[in-house]
Amino acid sequence: MIKETEKRERFKRLATQRTNVVLKKLKILGNCSNRSTYEYTEDEVSKIFSEIDKTVKNTKAKFHFTKSKKFKL
Repeated sequence: MIKETEKRERFKRLATQRTNVVLKKLKILGNCSNRSTYEYTEDEVSKIFSEIDKTVKNTKAKFHFTKSKKFKL
């Protein structure tokens, strides 16, 4: 059985690593904004960030704990 402190430490270690990977990838994506190197439309940019926003929202929702309400008429 995994102790609570071990679970907490594992979460902190993995969450930190994975967050840094996401931030690095977003920075790399930002390099695509250089118009002297790339050509893109506003619609393409909107699609990219719409998908990113949707994924962030869905992922964030997984971390929120809602109280289970019992059914009542």
